[in-house]
Amino acid sequence: MTYISVRPERFSYDIIEKSGEFVINLTTSAMVKQTDLCGVKSGRDVNKFELCGFHAMPSQKISVPLIEECPVALECRVVEVKPLGSHTMFLAEIVGIDVDEKFIDSKGKLNLQQCGLTAYAHGEYFTLGRKSGEFGYSVRKKKKHRKNSA
Repeated sequence: MTYISVRPERFSYDIIEKSGEFVINLTTSAMVKQTDLCGVKSGRDVNKFELCGFHAMPSQKISVPLIEECPVALECRVVEVKPLGSHTMFLAEIVGIDVDEKFIDSKGKLNLQQCGLTAYAHGEYFTLGRKSGEFGYSVRKKKKHRKNSA
């Protein structure tokens, strides 16, 4: 499950409300300028695919297209709509995950370092990918070293 919050006056709001679907396209550090343009320009005024040089690609499970250049896309189907003041939350089930195969390692995991995904927080963009721990490491018991007695 995931969610997005969208202002009702945004161009994408009516599209999501009518279709009941959306795609979360995960962008890379190389795409930050285009990602920012998509955030500040309205689809009412400009074709964002043309503006950014992106290509629409059919999703596998929903009718909404994804961005071909994005290494990961989450296909989402809305299950609940919650008005929250200035925004409306679209709670959705992730029904499909599209991953560029070149970013899958030999163990079948997404190689984040190679992928170069970008996150947005507090008005700034950050590149993801440096491992800083793994699940359960904070409570894992240290291995005891045995002394070899002869």
